[in-house]
Amino acid sequence: MSDWNPTLYMQFGAERSRPAAELLACIPLNDVASALDLGCGPGNSTALLYQRWPNAAITGIDTSPAMLSEARNALPECHFIEADIRSLQPEIPPDLIYANASLQWLSDHDELFPRLISLLKHNGFLAVQMPYNWEEPSHVLMREVAKEQGYPNRGRDPLPSVHRYYDILSQAGSEVDIWRTTYYHKMNSHQAIIDWVSATGLRPWLQDLDESQKQQFLARYHQRLQEHYPVQQDDQILLAFPRLFMVAQRKS
Repeated sequence: MSDWNPTLYMQFGAERSRPAAELLACIPLNDVASALDLGCGPGNSTALLYQRWPNAAITGIDTSPAMLSEARNALPECHFIEADIRSLQPEIPPDLIYANASLQWLSDHDELFPRLISLLKHNGFLAVQMPYNWEEPSHVLMREVAKEQGYPNRGRDPLPSVHRYYDILSQAGSEVDIWRTTYYHKMNSHQAIIDWVSATGLRPWLQDLDESQKQQFLARYHQRLQEHYPVQQDDQILLAFPRLFMVAQRKS
C-alpha cells in the first residue's frame, strides 16, 4: 500500500483528535515514566500524551515514513521510530501503551491484545480506541461498489464483538473498562465524506486501481452516499462514526 498522506489525514484533525483526547481522559494515571503511542500518525495523539505527561519518555511508533516525518517536526521533545506494532519489544516495560485508531489495521487481536498487556509494567494501562464502523453505510457502500464493479474485497475484516474483547483482555490478566461512542460529524457535502475516508478506510479499495477505475469507483460511491446520507435543514450532512474504547489495567 502507498504511504499515508498526513495532509489529507489532518484535514479533519479536530474530529480525529477528539476521541484520542476522550480516551486519554479515562486513563487513571498521575505519574507516567514511559508511554508508547502505537500508530502515532502525524503526532496529533502523541501531542496529547506529551501535554499531560511532559516529563515522561514518550515514543511514537508507526510504519509510515511520511507520518513519522510530520510527527518528528511537530514534537522534537518525543521519540519516534518506524516499527511494526506486532514485533514491538520495548527495553523497559512502559506505564502506558496507547493506541488511537491504529489497531483495527492489524489482525489476530486474540493474540495481539494479550501480548500488549504482557509488555506493560504491573499495574500499567493499555488504552485503545478503534473505529467500529464496519456496518455503517460509509463502509458498507465501499464493499458494495467494489462488488458491483468486479473488484476483490480489499477492506478490513469486522472487529470482534465488545464481549469478545472483554474476554480477551480479562483472560490476559487485566481489569477492563470498555465502551462505545457514536460521533455525528458535520460534513458540508457528500464529497467531504469521501475526503474523510480517502485518508483511511478507502485507501485499500483504491490502491490497485488505475486513474480511470478510481474515478469510476468514486463517482459510483458518491452516488450511493447521496442515497444514504440525507442533507440536513442547514445543508450539513451528519456522518455517524461509532468508535470502540478500551482501558485495561494489567493486574499486579
